[in-house]
Amino acid sequence: MKAMILAAGLGERLKPLTENTPKPLLTVGGKPLIQYHIERLAEAGVREIVINTSWLGEQIESFLGDGSRFGVRIHWSREDTPLETGGGIRRALPQLGGDPFLVVNGDVWTDFPLKMLVDGDWPEDMDAHLVLVPNPIHNAVGDFALDSEGCVRYGNGDDQRFTFSGLSVMRPDIFALYSSASDKFPIRDVLVSGIKAGCVSGEVYRGVWWDVGTLERLQALDALVSGREFQPGKKPRMRLS
Repeated sequence: MKAMILAAGLGERLKPLTENTPKPLLTVGGKPLIQYHIERLAEAGVREIVINTSWLGEQIESFLGDGSRFGVRIHWSREDTPLETGGGIRRALPQLGGDPFLVVNGDVWTDFPLKMLVDGDWPEDMDAHLVLVPNPIHNAVGDFALDSEGCVRYGNGDDQRFTFSGLSVMRPDIFALYSSASDKFPIRDVLVSGIKAGCVSGEVYRGVWWDVGTLERLQALDALVSGREFQPGKKPRMRLS
């Protein structure tokens, strides 16, 4: 299975760190965020990885190179301006092939066992499979519900909803067939028809998961991974030079 890491975001909420350093190269526990993804994908048996870049993307390419030192081969999908999650994937489809592929948001950190997704037996009528997590404070309402058969639903007021983790398995057809007036669109827009048709499955993961979207969350995660006490207000460390 091939994988795609979404790494083209501007990191607006992480300024001033991201003014001169792309978000995927911010460090957690002394290691750039994106390196954790590369290493865990390699451990799970993934050998071909596509990474999309935009803001300061040359720094990411310079750091990772062709991926050989991590035991993988990296292909680059460059965007002049960020195309959001869905648009970025559709731009990269020629490099991802015709089989289901793994998608990892570059701004999350998790110990989810990726090999479970890589080795999964995905039925042909499945458009996508989403890994969901219990709702964090910053997304208390959640994104999706699961029915009794493990299908992702939007849910209603009586349903327990969960947050999309940024980990998923996708079929390329759903992006190739999706019509949009713009090249820029989020993944959620592509999933609408599949969710309504019951063709998107899901699971809930209750292990370690972080959305590294703000300076405070980056700092807290850095403290956790480094085995230090979290000190609110302390400036997060920059990436290794």
